[in-house]
Amino acid sequence: MQHRERVARVKRRAYRDWEYWGRPVTGFGDPAGKLLILGLAPAAHGGNRTGRIFTGDRSGDFLFRMLHQAGWASQPTSTHRGDGLELVGAYVTATVRCTPPGNQPSLLEIANCRPYLERELDLLRPRVVLALGRIAFDSYLKLLQERGEIRSRVPYRFGHGAHYKLPGALPHLVASYHPSQQNTLTGRLTPAMFRRVLRLIRAQLAEGASATSPT
Repeated sequence: MQHRERVARVKRRAYRDWEYWGRPVTGFGDPAGKLLILGLAPAAHGGNRTGRIFTGDRSGDFLFRMLHQAGWASQPTSTHRGDGLELVGAYVTATVRCTPPGNQPSLLEIANCRPYLERELDLLRPRVVLALGRIAFDSYLKLLQERGEIRSRVPYRFGHGAHYKLPGALPHLVASYHPSQQNTLTGRLTPAMFRRVLRLIRAQLAEGASATSPT
């Protein structure tokens, strides 16, 4: 809390005329969407500035460009809360709701924010969860383990493009490298790599829809 508010007071020179949000950032998107995209946390000068997750930073530039190309976003840019962006069939949220120091949330921060994610999952009931980065992936599995919905996290290993059919009616879990500037500028995560993950998700959703359609 102190960090997010300090960032909002000090500001970055490029945004000195902005009134920073400086508060917890909620998820947003299509409440009927069957894809839930789980990121890490609001960026200090992105979501913490604009008040919307993945908005106003390089990660969001990459993510929403890819979602727009795949038909999940109404436009390829996400600059501020009133920019007209809408998601279709998808909902984006974060493991941690406040920007953490060094973009590395503590275990306590993750635990404190977990009930908000849990509530979103219960309300949205997605068919696929796309975890962006290892922290989001591990935190989601820990939530399921604490709820008794999986016995162990050991069988599920993070890796870009990894995907798992979880027990029972749990959503299909898909993993991707986080679209951070560090990953996208170094080529660790390329548009082609992310498009393959989105195609995989489309196939999973189509398969699930066919399985539940009346004959």
